[in-house]
Amino acid sequence: MKRRDFLKKAGVGAAAVAATTVNAPFVHAAKKTTIKWRMQTYAGAALSAHVCKPAIDAFNKAANGEMVIELYNADQLVPTGELFRAMQKGTIDCVQSDDDSIAAPVDVSIFGAYFPFASRYSLDVPVLWNWYGLNEIWEEAFSEVKGVKWLSVGAWDPCNFATTKPIRSLKDLKGLRVFSFPTGGRFMQQFGVVPMTLPWEDIEMAIQTGELDGVAWSGITEDYTVGWADVTKYYLTNPISGAWAGSYYANTDSWDAMPKHLQTLFRLSMDSSHYYRQHWYWWGEAHYRTKGGKLKLTSIPQEEWKVVEDAALKFWDETAKKSPRSAKVVKILKEYAQTMKDAGPPYRY
Repeated sequence: MKRRDFLKKAGVGAAAVAATTVNAPFVHAAKKTTIKWRMQTYAGAALSAHVCKPAIDAFNKAANGEMVIELYNADQLVPTGELFRAMQKGTIDCVQSDDDSIAAPVDVSIFGAYFPFASRYSLDVPVLWNWYGLNEIWEEAFSEVKGVKWLSVGAWDPCNFATTKPIRSLKDLKGLRVFSFPTGGRFMQQFGVVPMTLPWEDIEMAIQTGELDGVAWSGITEDYTVGWADVTKYYLTNPISGAWAGSYYANTDSWDAMPKHLQTLFRLSMDSSHYYRQHWYWWGEAHYRTKGGKLKLTSIPQEEWKVVEDAALKFWDETAKKSPRSAKVVKILKEYAQTMKDAGPPYRY
C-alpha cells in the first residue's frame, strides 16, 4: 500500500470512530444508595465515647459513603432491656451490649456480662471465645433465634463495688442497694445485696438522693469516666468477675443485605473496638486506683472473700443443670480455670 492511500484510509477510519463517539447516547451512571444503620449501645454518652464510638466513626469514614451507621447511646431509642426485640423487628439494625442485659432468649445469655468469677483478667474473655470453643457455641445458640445474628464478643472492665459506705467485710454488703447486671446482682443477693434496675442515665442522681448506695456494674475506670466517682466514696478491690463479656449483634436481614466487603469492614471495626477497650481499661484500672484521688480503696480479707468465690462454683453447677449447652459452657470454664491455675504466674497467682 502506498503511503498516500494508507493516510486516506486511516483518515476515513478515524472519522468513523469520531462520528460513532459523537452520536453515542449519553448514559447516566447509576447512583448507589447509601446503606444506613441505626445502632444502639448499652453505654451512656461519656462511656460510649470509648467503648464503641471510635470504631464506628472509623467504619463510617472507611465505608466512603457506601454505608453510614448512626450511633445512639443507652436508652435513646429503646430501653436496654428491650433492645433484643427491637433488633428482631428491625427497629434497630445493630446493638452493642451483653446477652444478659438485653434479655436474649438463648440458654447461654446468663454467661453474658458478669458471670460470677468466670474470668480473672480481660484477656480471659477473647481467649475463651476464640480458643476454647465459645464462639461456636454462641453461633449455634443464636442461630436458633429468628431475626438476630450474633457477631462478636469482647472484654470490658472487671466488676467491683463503688459505694457511699465502706465495705471491709461480707457483713457490710447486707442491705446495700446497688445498680447491677441481672445475673451478677442475683448472685450477690445471697450475701444481702439488693440489686436495683434503673435507666443508665439516672444512676448518678439516684446515688445522690440516696435511692442507691452505689454500683456493682463496672470497674473503677467507668466510675471515673461516667461521674459515679463524684457521688460515691469507696471502691472495693475484690471483684465479682474479672471482665465483662459484651457482644455486637445485628438484625439478620440488615446483615445479609450488606455487601461482603462491608461485612468484612464491620468485623474489622469490631476487632478495633475490642482492642481499644483492652488497653484503655487495663490502663484505667491501675491509673484511677493510684492517681484518681476521689475513691478510697477498701478490701475484704481474701480468706473471707473465698466464701464468695466458693459460692460462685455452686452457682456454676446450678447453671449447668439448665441445659446441655449450659453444661458444656460450664465444663469449658472449669477446664480453663484449671489450666490457668496449673500454668501459674502470670496467668494465676
